[in-house]
Amino acid sequence: MTPDESEPESSTSPRRSGKGRRRKPRSKRRKALVVSAWVAASVVVLGGTGLGYLYFKLNGNIDGVDINAALGKDRPENVDNGSMDILVLGSDSREGKNGHLGGGGDEGARSDTAMVVHVYEGHKKASVVSIPRDTLITRPECATDDGGTDPGGPRQMFNESYSAGGPACAVKTVEKMSGIRMDHYLEVDFSGFQKLIDKLGGVEITTKKPIKDRDSHLDLAAGQHRLNGEQALGLVRTRHAVGDGGDLGRIQLQQAFIKALINQVKDVGLFSSPKKLVGVADTATKALTTDSELDSVNSLMGFANGLKGIGPNDMNMVTLPVTYDTADPNRVVPMERQTQQVWKALHADKAIPKSATKDSAGDKGDAGDVVGSH
Repeated sequence: MTPDESEPESSTSPRRSGKGRRRKPRSKRRKALVVSAWVAASVVVLGGTGLGYLYFKLNGNIDGVDINAALGKDRPENVDNGSMDILVLGSDSREGKNGHLGGGGDEGARSDTAMVVHVYEGHKKASVVSIPRDTLITRPECATDDGGTDPGGPRQMFNESYSAGGPACAVKTVEKMSGIRMDHYLEVDFSGFQKLIDKLGGVEITTKKPIKDRDSHLDLAAGQHRLNGEQALGLVRTRHAVGDGGDLGRIQLQQAFIKALINQVKDVGLFSSPKKLVGVADTATKALTTDSELDSVNSLMGFANGLKGIGPNDMNMVTLPVTYDTADPNRVVPMERQTQQVWKALHADKAIPKSATKDSAGDKGDAGDVVGSH
């Protein structure tokens, strides 16, 4: 795949709620690394009791995006069958304080990582569909920051939806692709992810072979490791040292890391250390941008409480069925029949059939087997 640094990125203006942007502009803060959204939600639930006087502080940390106002009625039907669909997004911005992270210095923001999380009725199991950033799709028309309109069109990279029209355009693109209405939106930034891992005391993983990637600044020998925030960020951004050397291998690493992270987040000693509890909750809420229905501590706690029973063994993680583009091997295109199998299964609240991903380039290779939890 084309390295991150080779792709031009466009700058963005402070977001406005009328266009699906943030209600409160946050100077040069952009969002990335989807994995910490799960941690943030989990630790807010774990820390809900006893935060008391910190409620208003934590409440003010969370940024909200009014997706409903931005998209209006141009959305799929809201199916009420007990399931829930969440777009979890991270961006590839390297502006401001994120500039030294991930090995880049370019300005602008693109969605670096995107996952559709489908929580099944009963909220005991989930399927997670990763969408490669380099997937060529037909992007819908989207409102832009300056009050104009981006026309979209065929053969557009998926990650350009975010830079074209922010969170609302990313949600609209996924809904047009899938025919599924996203119930919620979560987004997390580079610096927030790194700080959160450090507050949690690191994450224990086992690497089955050495990983050395100069672009992500990661150098790990084979064996057991406790990754700090910088190392964890490097791991989930690594692409050249694993798999196909592109985004598909990186997605497999991310999925393996998420499972290791979720497996440990409930055992980090939050209840035994009030100071740690407060620090984690403060960091987690600062890292988050949510849709406007989740942009308060109470709403986020209720949301996360409904997910806390889902462990790593209850999650089926796949990549959107794709094949390499014949005109550009640095891009991938959805496999139409198999992709529709995935979306139809989730729309019906059913398990994704194995036949949907059998021949997909996205789930081939051994990158996901390189990392495991202790």
